[in-house]
Amino acid sequence: MTIRVRNAGPADAQIVAEFNTLIARETEGISLDAARVRSGVEAVLLDATKGVYFVAEVDGAVAGQLMITSEWSDWRNGNFLWIQSVYVRKEYRNHGVFKTLYRHVEALARSRADVCGLRLYVEESNSRAQQTYEALGMHPAKYRMMEVDFVL
Repeated sequence: MTIRVRNAGPADAQIVAEFNTLIARETEGISLDAARVRSGVEAVLLDATKGVYFVAEVDGAVAGQLMITSEWSDWRNGNFLWIQSVYVRKEYRNHGVFKTLYRHVEALARSRADVCGLRLYVEESNSRAQQTYEALGMHPAKYRMMEVDFVL
């Protein structure tokens, strides 16, 4: 199986939005407003300062995705790239799709002098995803994420 990674563009908005709604349903059991998600995806695809989506294709079909956003670390004088919106179609799981996306982003991050590392957050109960991330060299951080959500 040949996996090709490319930057997502405006023509990918529908599939990326669909994947994002599937992520929420599968990992958190929530249903997102499809129009809101589509608008959010389009905002990213039209403004790279908000983030960048990458898609993985197998035989021309989009098999998976992830998005990166940046967070400035004054302690490190560099950006952490946050991996978000990770999704791989069920039929392509365990075929190296996420690993290929991750390695692509890792190589991009290592090539940039302004990047100090990669981060992501993962649902506490998603042990399968945690094992995948650890197998790629990531490790649990010593921080706990906290939030106030004004939308969901």
